[in-house]
Formats: sequence, C-alpha cells, structure tokens
Amino acid sequence: MATSEFNVYMAELYQSFQAHDADQDDRLLRYRNIEPESAYYLSMLVRIQQPERLLEIGTSTGYSTLWLAEAARATGTKLVTLEIEKERSQQAQWHAQKMGLTDVVRFWVGDALEFLRHTQEQYDFILLDAERDAYIIYWPYLKKVLTPKGVLIVDNVISHADQVKDFISLLQQEQDMMLTTLDLGAGLLMATRT
Repeated sequence: MATSEFNVYMAELYQSFQAHDADQDDRLLRYRNIEPESAYYLSMLVRIQQPERLLEIGTSTGYSTLWLAEAARATGTKLVTLEIEKERSQQAQWHAQKMGLTDVVRFWVGDALEFLRHTQEQYDFILLDAERDAYIIYWPYLKKVLTPKGVLIVDNVISHADQVKDFISLLQQEQDMMLTTLDLGAGLLMATRT
C-alpha cells in the first residue's frame, strides 16, 4: 500500500503539474499527466496482476511513472518508462530519486517507436499515454512486446475519443483481444489477450 508520505507527495506534485499546465497556451508545453484516480487504479491493477515487467510509453514529468514504480516496488517487479523529451525524463527521474524509487525504474529517452522496434523484452503490463497520432504505427510492435495474457492500458480514450477511434477500431479487429473502456479520469481503454 502506498505510504501516507507518498500519497501527500503525489497530491502536491499533481497540483504543481496542474498549475504549470494552466499557464501554458501551447498543448505541447503542457505536462498532460494522467489524472489521480486513473493513476491510483493503475497502481491497484499492477498489485492485482503481479506482472513481471512493466512498460510505460510517455513518461512526461513522471506522475504516472511514480505510481507505477511504487506498485512495482510493492510487487517486486521492474518498470521501463519511455520519454522523447530529455528534460521531462530528467524531471521524472528527480522525483523518482526523491521518493527512493530509482532502483525499480529504468528511464529511456528517445523515440518510443525505435525502442519498440528493437527491444527483445516482453511486457505483461503496458501503459500507452503518448502522442495519440503514433498509436496505429506502434501497434504491430506493441503486439510483439505484449505477453500472452498481458494488459495494455491506453489513456485519454474518452476525452480524446476522436483521436483514438481508429486505433481502437484496429484493436477491435484483433481476434485475440478483449477490450473495455473505463470511465476513470480522461478514460482508460483496457485491452488484454485472450
């Protein structure tokens, strides 16, 4: 269970990230972190599923990363998190270090597509929360790295439904996938192999 110190830190961190985003007119300058209720749900899901390997695509400044890393520590697993912007990844690393979570998370800076193309690892749990226009391009590689019975979570499927509808249609065409949408935060799509 997340400690009260962790919960307080995360609440303050989310407020500071929200304040930052409120001052940004340009969408790309916003941190666009996952909502607290979604992050908490993901932490619970990791504890229930007990995955061996976690992958996060879209670290941003590390709000969801910290929740996943804290759950990874509780379950004895490891997290790899991908972020294309070095400064954001460094900020996430700083927060992970402050919370004592750097031993369970590996920060990878670069294009997620390049990572997915070249990794030899498979993951039981994948959080996809990046630039939505790349999701369809990612899909063949996500299929390759998602283990049988693995879980794929996609954020923003309600708030940005128009931007993910083609990706969701692609997943629905897969014979071995089950999908559901959860009305948490900005909307989470949960997909698993059957």
